[in-house]
Amino acid sequence: MNSFLLLIIGIPAAEILLMIKVGQKFGALNTVFLIFLTAVIGVYYARVEGLNTIRSGFLNLYQNKTPVYEIISGASIAIAAILLMIPGFLTDTVGFILLFKPTRNLLINRFLKNKKYKEKSSTSEVLEGEILEEKNKKDD
Repeated sequence: MNSFLLLIIGIPAAEILLMIKVGQKFGALNTVFLIFLTAVIGVYYARVEGLNTIRSGFLNLYQNKTPVYEIISGASIAIAAILLMIPGFLTDTVGFILLFKPTRNLLINRFLKNKKYKEKSSTSEVLEGEILEEKNKKDD
C-alpha cells in the first residue's frame, strides 16, 4: 500500500517538476501547446494501432487461434492512450513507449516469457458429414 501511495504522490510531483523545467527552457505557452500536441497525436495513433490490433485479433479468431497477443496488445494500447491524455511529459513518454509496436512487442514478449505461457494447439480434426434420414415405406 505504501508503494501505491508513493506512486500517487511521486508521479504528479515528477510531472510538475518536468513541466517547470521544460517551461523554463521553451516558455509557458509552448509547453502547454506541446502537452496538447502530444495528447492529440498520441490518441490518434492509439486509435490507428487499436484498429490494427482488432483486425489482427479477428484474423486469429477466423483461423481458430487464441488472440492472446492481441488481447495484451489492446490492453497496453488502452493504457497508453490513458497515459497520453494525462498532462505531462513523463506519462507521455511511457504512453508512447507502450504505443509503438516494436517496443510493445518487446514488452509483451518479455511478459509472456515470464508467465511461461504456451498456447495450446488444437490437434483435433473436424470431420464434416451429412445426416440422411431414410423414410420408412410403411409410413407412406
